[in-house]
Amino acid sequence: MRFHNRRQAGRELAARLLEGAVRGDPADTIVLALPRGGVPVGAEVARALRAPLDVLVVSTIGVPGAPDVGIGALVGEEPPLFDPVGLEAMHLDEHKLGSQVAGERTELHRREGLYRAGRPAPRVQGRSVVVVADGLTTGITARAALRHLRHRDPGRLVLAVPVCAAGVADALRAEADEVICLHRPHRARSVGEWYAEFEPVSDQEVLDALRELHPVV
Repeated sequence: MRFHNRRQAGRELAARLLEGAVRGDPADTIVLALPRGGVPVGAEVARALRAPLDVLVVSTIGVPGAPDVGIGALVGEEPPLFDPVGLEAMHLDEHKLGSQVAGERTELHRREGLYRAGRPAPRVQGRSVVVVADGLTTGITARAALRHLRHRDPGRLVLAVPVCAAGVADALRAEADEVICLHRPHRARSVGEWYAEFEPVSDQEVLDALRELHPVV
């Protein structure tokens, strides 16, 4: 196993970021974790960078009958982003996935309402934004998150993950100013295989991290 748990992975990721991926005034840097699994990793990064932590809720659209296999992703009210290669491999048509999209949109709204509790989305224009996940296999959620943020004109956009399939990491370089990935296996079948402890992260853990590391919660 490469990491003991998400917290250790976050500390190792923070050490790499402190080598120079994050530039400029630390006070104008924000860490955006992809909940729920990215939050314990992002919390360690935020502590090390002395930056506020917030979340960017991205909902994964799963394959019918196999919800753990991500085929698309949603951010906010934007149209779903699908993986065309995955759709073809699974013999799926995005226009026939309306029920999956609707269900994930409902869950996305639930999480946003719970985690934000009325707070507005964080300001990213002109800031150094570090997007953190606990790992990537297909990269579809990270791609959706990065495209969403790019439209909001960040000063610098960095994707930081402990583990990511090599081909996925390379493809995501077109979406971010820098991609930091500690381990780049040829193929990442699941994120959990890279952790000795990979328990589900609860909503309460997300809220606790935000209360500690977001200055206005």
